[in-house]
Amino acid sequence: MIETTIAGMGYDLVDIERAPRGLLRVFIDRRAGQVYATGAGEFITVEDCEKVTRQLQYALEVEGVDYERLEVSSPGLDRPLRSEADFTRFAGSEIALTLKMPFQGRKAFRGVLQGATPTWSVVFKEGKQEQCLGFTLDELREARLVPVVDFKGRRGTNKVADGAPEAPQPDGGQE
Repeated sequence: MIETTIAGMGYDLVDIERAPRGLLRVFIDRRAGQVYATGAGEFITVEDCEKVTRQLQYALEVEGVDYERLEVSSPGLDRPLRSEADFTRFAGSEIALTLKMPFQGRKAFRGVLQGATPTWSVVFKEGKQEQCLGFTLDELREARLVPVVDFKGRRGTNKVADGAPEAPQPDGGQE
């Protein structure tokens, strides 16, 4: 019912979690290529979460679902990848994956996700060499996007814009 409601609103259900004390946590994401009234490109906004929360509260009440609190949010920067559609959408992105069974003595890999041809693959560096690991979704325990955080323009300089004097240094200007 939750997935149907969210899909009907033009969003994707990423995950549902039941937490202690009646908390129902729902993670949503925007569909690739779809235009949203709230703007903001491909990222979930507070307005998206509010809109879905209102609709889900109504739907959960009608269905008689027992919960105390509802929390709707984005899947975060390290979004989990669960479905074939997730892997297709994020092909070319860096991911971290964990296999159910070890391959050559390890389960965890981090690299660039390649498209499916009949299996998925991730290209990763082993020392100075690139290697490719093929896998099916059934072989995965977990897969997540690797967060890309860009701090351009935040280099830690003490200079202030427009020729204003530098801010005082915490050590009194002594090194």
